[in-house]
Amino acid sequence: MSLRATLQNILTNPAYLLGWGLLVAVSLGILIRDLRTNNSVLGSLMKFVWGFTVLYSGPVGLAAYWYSGRSQIRRDSLWRRGFRSVCHCYSGCGAGEVTGVVVALGLLAMDELAVAAVTFGFAYVFGYALTVGPLVQEGVSFSQAMWDAFLAETPSITVMEVTAIGLDLWLAGKAGLTDVLFWSALVVSLSVGLIAAYPINVLLIRQGVKEGMMNPRDMASNA
Repeated sequence: MSLRATLQNILTNPAYLLGWGLLVAVSLGILIRDLRTNNSVLGSLMKFVWGFTVLYSGPVGLAAYWYSGRSQIRRDSLWRRGFRSVCHCYSGCGAGEVTGVVVALGLLAMDELAVAAVTFGFAYVFGYALTVGPLVQEGVSFSQAMWDAFLAETPSITVMEVTAIGLDLWLAGKAGLTDVLFWSALVVSLSVGLIAAYPINVLLIRQGVKEGMMNPRDMASNA
């Protein structure tokens, strides 16, 4: 049996689906409890980021939050800033990707390559919006915010989406919205895209192209 067929069998196995659903539910419960009881000082944007990251990737997202997103971290580092940065990108791109496939496949009934193209576009729009919006709120002009987002987010979004969409097409290219494989493959591909884009974000921060998200301990001290 080929690797693709083996993975497809796993992703459509009811035991896998039940187990993953439970892991996501437990991870979300832990996140929500910690945000309410220990990290309420975090900004609403980062709460959104961590909520969607855990929703998409379950325990993987929760581990990223525990390592880099809590105000209780002992010291910040390039690696932690990289996780906050890639998860910020991931939350927007993931929302765009899900919206794109639902619109392109569910509403417009496009073929798989067209779905991939539309999904790619939605991921960019949502990813840029999550950067441009806060910058504009801080007083940066829209044109400057767009330029900053283009420089800072394009490499990360590109790597994330090429990886995620490519893997999704490989695993479930002809699956429809009503197929279990469509959604389970989407979850796996999103998480792999997150991992693939992490070193890109570390490099962008190291080179000064991205600032990275604020140290959560600073949010606590300024509260």
